[in-house]
Amino acid sequence: MKKLTKLTAMRALLPILTAFAALTLIAADPTTLTVRVTSAVTGKPIDRASVIVKFKSGVNVNLKKIQTQWETKTNQDGIVKLPTMPQGQVQIQIIATNYQTFGDLFVTDKPEQTIEIKLNQPQPQYSEDAKDKTVPK
Repeated sequence: MKKLTKLTAMRALLPILTAFAALTLIAADPTTLTVRVTSAVTGKPIDRASVIVKFKSGVNVNLKKIQTQWETKTNQDGIVKLPTMPQGQVQIQIIATNYQTFGDLFVTDKPEQTIEIKLNQPQPQYSEDAKDKTVPK
């Protein structure tokens, strides 16, 4: 008889726990993300850099009404301000002429967050010459 009462109690708690979990997802704090892109060498802002942001995981990721991907370009100050999004893990990729492509994962966990990204100059290209030695081009 004891097993039956524990099972009945667990069944009674299930709807309450489900409702609590749903409220937790809905009540999650959003974040406003700003990405600032500069040169690692000069520190100057990089304008017109392509910025691709994809929300990867976190609260509200399964809600269909929330945008989870953005593609835009930096302004003359090297800045992109994205609309409100759920807090969680985002993947950011930066593509700019005369710079190495950048990509990494970041966690957004504050109401307003700025991510600073410094782009490096491209690496020299190498090729094999006739004597099987690697030489810079």
